Amino acid sequence: MTQVYFDNAATTAIRPEVITRMMEVMQDIPGNPSSTHAVGRKAKTVIEQARKTIASYLNATPAEIIFTSGGTEADNLIINSAVRDLGVRHIITSPIEHHAVLHVVEHLQSNYDVKISMVAIKECGSVDLDNLQTLLESSSEKTLISLMHINNEIGNMLDLEAVCTLAKNHNALFHSDMVQSVGHFDINLSELPIDFIAAAAHKFHGPKGIGFAYIRKNSKIRPLIFGGGQERGSRAGTEPVHNIAGMETALTLAQENMIAERKHIEEIKWYFKEQLENKIPGVHFNGNCHDGTKSTYTLLNVCLPVSSDKALMLLFQLDLKGIACSKGSACQSGSDQGSHVLNAFLAKDKLDKPSVRFSFSHENTKEEVDYVVDTLKQFMS
Repeated sequence: MTQVYFDNAATTAIRPEVITRMMEVMQDIPGNPSSTHAVGRKAKTVIEQARKTIASYLNATPAEIIFTSGGTEADNLIINSAVRDLGVRHIITSPIEHHAVLHVVEHLQSNYDVKISMVAIKECGSVDLDNLQTLLESSSEKTLISLMHINNEIGNMLDLEAVCTLAKNHNALFHSDMVQSVGHFDINLSELPIDFIAAAAHKFHGPKGIGFAYIRKNSKIRPLIFGGGQERGSRAGTEPVHNIAGMETALTLAQENMIAERKHIEEIKWYFKEQLENKIPGVHFNGNCHDGTKSTYTLLNVCLPVSSDKALMLLFQLDLKGIACSKGSACQSGSDQGSHVLNAFLAKDKLDKPSVRFSFSHENTKEEVDYVVDTLKQFMS
């Protein structure tokens, strides 16, 4: 059976070079990086070299990179620490954030004296920056802005420079979940005055279970996990040396191949959009994913003109045909409440129809696009 993987926003296949590097480390470097003997120091050297490499691609300093188990832990570390250690009493976020952010701020609101404000969302699914400015102007408390750079469901891109300017003008801290950005876009943290970002290796063809938090120097946060002095005291626990080395290799390859792979992925995305429009009348694209200047090049969120009785079977039928895609974030794909992102801005007539996220990598082909479009057409006939 034909197999098509169009769910790269959920996770990506590990590059062969990454697997090779991880196996080398597992076979040749058995030491605990906290041990002071030669074997331990060798493991520590692998970690610190990876930290330097990752920092160099972001134009950050190595001390600003804290290794975590992934984007979710990085978001938790940053947001909790901002409240506990940095005196934040007001968090401005949006209803279309990943649950790694939304559930954290809900917890803080319920258990601590923290005010939560939700910035308005435009009809296109983008954050209303005028409303953000209004919220900042009315805030008298220490404030943290938490807004993702690229929405994981609809692909809309946040104007980072504009938000940085607003944050600076109102003495607010700015955290951005950049899980969908790192490894896909050039990010220069020496020019963008972002205070915190989160990233995950498995989104750029690295291993699962490893990511990092960028924490701007002199932020003075304490750990979320206690029990050791690892990560310069910011995160306890023995570091997974092989995963960290794999993430370093994955980011290096992503950066080195970014221009060529972006060109290929863009061709796949726009060819897919063109074929859908030609063969499925009434198809609609959610958010700004149809606009290359306002969205990531890696995904399309497609609203299909399917009756409600057939809509329930859509993903099941695609799965039977060997097509992997998603109705939203993979982290909440088991929910029967629909996408909280689409619910935040889509009109009811669009919400009544099924929406599917198709997300791409350098490994995808136009032949796969043809197969998916033909399968969709057959399902709808």
